[in-house]
Amino acid sequence: MERRTSQRRKVAALLQPKAPRVTRKRRRSSSPVHSKGETTGNEIAGDFFYWMPDDLVITILSKLSSTASRPSDFINAILSCKRFRLLCLTKLVLSRASVRVLAVKAKNWSDSAHRFLWCCCMAGNMNACYMLGMIRFYCLGSRLTGISLLAKAAIGFHARALYSLAIIQFNGSGGSKRQKDLQAGVAFCARAASLGHLNALREFGHCLQDGYGVRQNILQGRRCLIHVYYNEITGEVKTDKEPHPVNVFMADWFAHRPGTLEKEDLRLCSNKGCGRPETRMYEFRRCSLCGTVNYCSRACQAMDWKISHKMRCTAGLVRLRIPAAFPAVAAAGGGGGDGGDGGAVEPAPV
Repeated sequence: MERRTSQRRKVAALLQPKAPRVTRKRRRSSSPVHSKGETTGNEIAGDFFYWMPDDLVITILSKLSSTASRPSDFINAILSCKRFRLLCLTKLVLSRASVRVLAVKAKNWSDSAHRFLWCCCMAGNMNACYMLGMIRFYCLGSRLTGISLLAKAAIGFHARALYSLAIIQFNGSGGSKRQKDLQAGVAFCARAASLGHLNALREFGHCLQDGYGVRQNILQGRRCLIHVYYNEITGEVKTDKEPHPVNVFMADWFAHRPGTLEKEDLRLCSNKGCGRPETRMYEFRRCSLCGTVNYCSRACQAMDWKISHKMRCTAGLVRLRIPAAFPAVAAAGGGGGDGGDGGAVEPAPV
């Protein structure tokens, strides 16, 4: 019986129509050797890239984003292929993007650049939070989101964000004059100075010396200023020879839009490396000698005084003080002086 059933099954299988044969494409081998023993460069590169794991590619792209010297280097990697585009926008790669990669120029600002900085902020990049916060607060007029991004960077111990929040508290930026919080500004300056920010230490020293928002301590304030001056001379603390990209962005932004500030009678900080604008009329303090320049902070006034304003300001002061009987001396310029009205910036800081 068993033999008969097996024979019947075989006969039934033979009588059934044959199914069409499915041919599958042979998968390309990962071996760099050609079938005839020859090798081709394109085939080798394609095979190696195809079999490279995503973890290794993400590690390489993270190194690129942290060491690239310009944004175009990272953008070219994104535009290389679909796989790079997906892996470049991962959280690990965006969180390690350096300041040079995020340095967008004002003339190239667009929605895509704004979206890229926002993606970096969502990935936890503190530099992106600081830069986009400054752009939104001062350039785009979005005060609330700008201050929240700066606060997020400050929570991540970003020294520049802490110092920017101190300036906003000192000047009451984005609000009225009554909304100044001097004690909060001093606290932000002290925290930024503890992280090695020299301008914050200079500002903190002036606050201690003048009793501005803190109990006056002239000796401790002078020690802070001497410490700043010593670090600038010896170079023990690395100082920025060039302004930060976000300061350059703000200066270029308002330079390409000349009517933006003039309509509301607002001014930029006279320090060329700052770029901060006023958010209301007469927010910044003017020089007490000439009254032609204004600064957002004592640190900006100190830097501009040493670079250029010292010669122009004292020359104008000498022309006013020297009698008209000595026109040759008055034309030569020079000298200096003291002064200070309420709300004015005194000259000759450290």
